[in-house]
Amino acid sequence: QVGWYNAVLQPAFHLPYPDDTLAFVVLSTPSMFDKALKPFVNKERLKIIRDPVDQCVSHHLSRVKEKFPDQRVDIMFDYEMLPSRKPKFLAQTAAHVAGAAYYYQRKDVKLDPWGKKKIFGVCIHPKYGGWFAIRALLLFPAIQVPFLEQPSPVDCVSTEEKRIELLEQFNFHWQDGRYRDIIEVKERYSEEQKAYFATPPAERFRLLGLSQ
Repeated sequence: QVGWYNAVLQPAFHLPYPDDTLAFVVLSTPSMFDKALKPFVNKERLKIIRDPVDQCVSHHLSRVKEKFPDQRVDIMFDYEMLPSRKPKFLAQTAAHVAGAAYYYQRKDVKLDPWGKKKIFGVCIHPKYGGWFAIRALLLFPAIQVPFLEQPSPVDCVSTEEKRIELLEQFNFHWQDGRYRDIIEVKERYSEEQKAYFATPPAERFRLLGLSQ
């Protein structure tokens, strides 16, 4: 329900829908790279591609939308901004309230060791750890689900020590990706996928065999 999301945020970030409106959070798992991105790039090779991942996600979600010809389906992507430069939705908060992944933040640590430092939170998935991404929201404005029960996200980083380690690694050593393996994971990015996301965006086209 949209109301679960709005209830934990300041009004400036609220989604403009009734509280019991149905919404889905869309995640991409590690296999997205081989199962969706590479086939999409091969198919679209002769067209202009600005951002392969964003356009791949948009393509697949537009196909989902086509499955509901009689419904209004609103899609918000994780990279979209409002004119105020605020994101259209806060992806990690949405994932947490939907029960998809646990959003670990500074307030989840009792004995805070960081003083005045700015500490950003991070979502961890119980199966994929940090090897996943939150891509979009699908909203169904005409569908109200007042009796939907809110699922709790799985608290898979449950000790104080591990939470501190997670936030330390994410905030100060995110480039090495160690935070993604804070728990034992069932699946992680392939070496090819790691190389792709570690490459500056302008140089990624070459990795996919595209001319920029």
